Amino acid sequence: MLPKDSLFDLDLANGDNHSQEKIDLSIIVPTRNEVGNINPLLNRINQATSGLHAEVLFVDDSTDDTPQVIESAVEIFPHLNVRLLHRSAEQRSGGLGGAVLLGLQNIDSEYACVMDGDLQHPPELLPELLRTAQKENADLVVATRRSDDSRVSGLNTARNLISRALDFTARAFFPRRLRGVSDPLSGFFLLRLKALNLANMHPNGFKILLEILVRNPKLRKAEVAFHFGERLTGESKASTKEALKYLNLLLTLKFGSSSLRLLGFALVGATGILVNSLVLYLVTSRLDIYYLYSVGIATIASTIWNFSFTEVLVYRAARHSHGRARRLLMFSTLNVGALLVRGPVIYFLTSMFGVNYLISNLITLVLMTGVRFLASDYMIWGKTFTRRSSTGDLLKPITAPAGMTYFYNIHNLVTVVSEGQLPELEPFRVSETITHPTINVRIGIPPTQKAGAAKNPRYLRYREVFGHIGFEVGIWMGETVQVIASPLLRLSPHVLYTNVVEPILRWTFVKRGYALVHGATLSFGDEAYLITARTDTGKTTTLLKILSHQRRNSDQAAFLSDDMTIISPDGLALTYPKPLTISAHTLFAINSKTLNLKEKAPLPLQSRIHSRTGRKVASFINKTLLPAATINMFLQMVVPPPKYFVSKLIPNVKLNRTAQVAGMFIIERGSDGSSSIDNQKALEILLSNCEDAYGFPPYNDLKEFLYHDDGVDLRQIEQGIIRQAFGGLSATLVKSKKLDWWCLIPTFIDENFANACSCDDGLALNVLQNASLRTASGD
Repeated sequence: MLPKDSLFDLDLANGDNHSQEKIDLSIIVPTRNEVGNINPLLNRINQATSGLHAEVLFVDDSTDDTPQVIESAVEIFPHLNVRLLHRSAEQRSGGLGGAVLLGLQNIDSEYACVMDGDLQHPPELLPELLRTAQKENADLVVATRRSDDSRVSGLNTARNLISRALDFTARAFFPRRLRGVSDPLSGFFLLRLKALNLANMHPNGFKILLEILVRNPKLRKAEVAFHFGERLTGESKASTKEALKYLNLLLTLKFGSSSLRLLGFALVGATGILVNSLVLYLVTSRLDIYYLYSVGIATIASTIWNFSFTEVLVYRAARHSHGRARRLLMFSTLNVGALLVRGPVIYFLTSMFGVNYLISNLITLVLMTGVRFLASDYMIWGKTFTRRSSTGDLLKPITAPAGMTYFYNIHNLVTVVSEGQLPELEPFRVSETITHPTINVRIGIPPTQKAGAAKNPRYLRYREVFGHIGFEVGIWMGETVQVIASPLLRLSPHVLYTNVVEPILRWTFVKRGYALVHGATLSFGDEAYLITARTDTGKTTTLLKILSHQRRNSDQAAFLSDDMTIISPDGLALTYPKPLTISAHTLFAINSKTLNLKEKAPLPLQSRIHSRTGRKVASFINKTLLPAATINMFLQMVVPPPKYFVSKLIPNVKLNRTAQVAGMFIIERGSDGSSSIDNQKALEILLSNCEDAYGFPPYNDLKEFLYHDDGVDLRQIEQGIIRQAFGGLSATLVKSKKLDWWCLIPTFIDENFANACSCDDGLALNVLQNASLRTASGD
């Protein structure tokens, strides 16, 4: 007898070597209480696949004796490789679609066919589906009920009308994705496995083909007509409940997961905003309390209001993972914690820009709605689960509702797979699935050490006072670096990259024999020049003005990177084209008209928050006991940094992938002038600047864990790579009061540039003379 309380994978092919041979076709049959259909189905599959090495994988959700019937049928069909996955009641997530996905995850053949177990899908069509896929090089072959050659006898008039209505609704939602497919709701189809991204599949209901078509738009498709027959035995699984699941599937595929809950949450939140604004006005205007204190009082009032109605109206039918008192405490903590972000923004808008305090408060409440919803949906009202990991002493993360998976390949040196988008790595994004990444970033709850177990030296967990609803990350070092980031980090992608992924990348590159150095890099011809400085000195403006001026004068300056550059030991610079963080001053300096009004409007506020002044405030917070990383995460959700790729700011800019490093410039603010600098001193400054780039939490808590690799100090290796790459190269220190390094640096590379330079002529001449003297002396 098969166990009914756990997932059971059973290879029922006895006494032969079928399981060792190459499978031509895997047939996935989701079943639920199909006792009378199993033997007739296997009999027809056996006859139809004669000459093929086929396997039949039943994914069973039955409460009757269907599993036992499958087991006993093996002796009747010894030439079929029969397997069974039986799901207990607790494991039947996703309905029929979830069963199909589980089946697809547990086969190794190139082609898989999905069909029902009720014989309405004729097994005799299997060879034709396979031949069509091979002949037309198709990734998906749909057995259609809607072509001119099809016949439908298994649906009565009412069900046929309902089926066509569902089809029409799907096409209304996805007219382009479903173009060329006559029957997107068919349950009978054949797939080429490698063409699918199974990680992006999250089925819930019986229309799995619709999700496959929507989430995999580049599939090459073909169709085969068939006769949709009568059910032999058993009952149809169609129901009102499945129809509601179908509607939810359409909304989820169109607008994202949890769309209905988001709508309810937003409606309740809208009433809460009215309550918040009313209390804020009364406390400030009638009681003469300072408006920032009133914001806190109003937050408490609206928190109680929102919690009460969210609990009753939005999550009433949900099975909660926490008690009501704990949910109230977590919800209150979330809203009070959000004040750490909302407060400074309200102050900036009201006291520095003259915006009325009620409007400032309203802006921050609206902007924080999505953040509060995801925190509520994932961790406060969401269902949680744990699973034992293969390491034995850790728990697998409690994974948040999954979204899209992103794949990045950085110069074939390091690959990254991430469940959260990493916009800084967008130039390295690839469409191919990466199965064995160097770094794997998942979104969920970082696991804790098993109680009483010895501390795992290869695992580190960082968390701040707000725990799961704040900045939290777990890192497990192995052949693949496993990163588990708290759910809200998905909504702050720049923080996810800058504060989590980039520090890991730094030391991962060192393991690969490369260094990720802090500096902008330009190439003139085949020679690269690194411009390094302390953070917020002016590298970005310098770089953009050089490129902008050179483009107008048809010179050959090309962009490699702005903030970080990959360097090999032999001095080869590899492009690392992250988006540039600009300011209103930067945009004015390069006279760029490439940003639209929507992009320019928030730039003054973004500049003030993410500029030198903002970083000084962040540095102060870092020295206190406040949760600096969490504050930074929430702040960048509300006011994201103004980041744009160089091609956006300077259209038609020349880009270069690699160049040989020929020199280095160190820029500083101060009295005008330039001087040659000792190579050893220059390297010390460069190493110091590299460290300065990682000064914000949680780097100081992670760095020793990251740069110690099985007893090897990666810092020494990194320094060796940098010294080898830059050893013997010329280095120049350039100082300027006017911050006009942009027209000074090229004079060391091309004397003709000084003639077109628009900065101070005396300073440019002084720089040019110094360069000529060094050239004459052989320096």
